[in-house]
Amino acid sequence: MESKTARLTILIDPVKKKAFDELCLAQDLTPSQVIRQMIREYLERHDVDYATKAVVRSPKPGKK
Repeated sequence: MESKTARLTILIDPVKKKAFDELCLAQDLTPSQVIRQMIREYLERHDVDYATKAVVRSPKPGKK
């Protein structure tokens, strides 16, 4: 996980923000958690590498 953070400020329609906040609350997630996940998924979809990207390695053949 990143050791430092940067602020991202966005403008959003208040009606959408309210719906988003309510959905996050219902899922026991913060809006920041959801936005960070969406950004990770967007970067992955576009095959973008970055310094703090988690690397998942497959097990060696014959190992469990």
